[in-house]
Amino acid sequence: MTTAADVLARCAELDRCSASPHHLERVHLTPEHAAANRLAAGWMAEAGLRTWQDAAGNQWGRREAGTPDRPDPGRPALVLGSHLDTVPDAGSYDGMLGVVMAIAVAERLRGTELPFALEVVGFGDEEGARFGKALLGSSAVAGSWDPAWEDLRDRAGVSLRQAFLDAGLDAARVGEAARRPEDLVGYLEAHIEQGPHLEAADRSLGYVTTIAGARRFLLSVVGEARHAGGTPYPRRRDALVGAGEAVVAVERLARDGGCLATVGRLEVWPGAVNVIPGRAELTLDLRAATDAERDAMWDRMHAEIAAICGRRGLTLEVVETHRAPAAPCAAWLQQAVVDGIRSTDDHGADDPLALWSPAGHDAMALAAVTDVGMLFLRCADGISHSPDEDVRAIDVARGLDALQAAVLRVAAVVAARA
Repeated sequence: MTTAADVLARCAELDRCSASPHHLERVHLTPEHAAANRLAAGWMAEAGLRTWQDAAGNQWGRREAGTPDRPDPGRPALVLGSHLDTVPDAGSYDGMLGVVMAIAVAERLRGTELPFALEVVGFGDEEGARFGKALLGSSAVAGSWDPAWEDLRDRAGVSLRQAFLDAGLDAARVGEAARRPEDLVGYLEAHIEQGPHLEAADRSLGYVTTIAGARRFLLSVVGEARHAGGTPYPRRRDALVGAGEAVVAVERLARDGGCLATVGRLEVWPGAVNVIPGRAELTLDLRAATDAERDAMWDRMHAEIAAICGRRGLTLEVVETHRAPAAPCAAWLQQAVVDGIRSTDDHGADDPLALWSPAGHDAMALAAVTDVGMLFLRCADGISHSPDEDVRAIDVARGLDALQAAVLRVAAVVAARA
């Protein structure tokens, strides 16, 4: 039986599929991506799964319903998985832990009779680190692929269309990766929390209620570039000072309103030491548990930033660059994950911790085509997207037990519906 030690060893093996010998970086449609798929496919085969890579570059494995001795082919599938790509200078567990755990659970259930097919997927692009568009792999599976994405380019100027060709794939065939709702029972994803709540509560595991929807904006504050020495304060229209006041307002409003807002980039023109900035551009990433809360917060932020600019004689320009709806986890799959946690010896397992996920996940895309549920595992100090990302073996062991029990709970529900 695959153990927590085996899972952690496999994560370490995936670390070697990296574009750099000095840090972990594995992005979409690269040789490193292909190497990770090959490793995952080998482990899937060892677990008794039939393997294939789909037209979008995602790695799959499947066993049919019934048992290996008496298969019942053609049944809808319960899908387990996560993603195999990383951010630059990544940690060892974001995404890949969920894939390796899913393979381990498939191996544990190899001889167990199930009323559905069981599939495992390693999505090829969740992070969007190469082409700037997240959830490419799972969007293809959900049937929400936009052909316009094929013109996206990476830092080297390579288009997504060309990257498909370089990887031996054809972007024009990505639609073949799409799955139909009637072919799926649901999707379960195990993932590190990427936050501090489980550790603070001394819990190994928690279940996800909803995945936050995000909106992203490019805000341009436009003033007037003038000589720093020759322009008195009453005549100044300093775009950077206005933008700075906007950044402070964003944090204050988000903290008071229970949302999460981040200004991740601030650029100034003309950028000379002796010139009053005439233009400042800042990005805004806004997230909340529900779309209504998020949108109401944006309305407040927009009004306040516009007022700041008005008082300072500045002009505000707004471009929305990204919008993703919140993805609630299905109640019945939440319950399956809760039952899975309760089957473990986790501290407080009789009353599992409910969490909403401010971070995005492949489950967000899959929610467009099937019901989704998520299991969170504790990670050290809530750190993620960093080489300091870490998990405990005991948490992985409990996570494996919980995910396996959740699959069996789903099987019971599906069998009762038949």
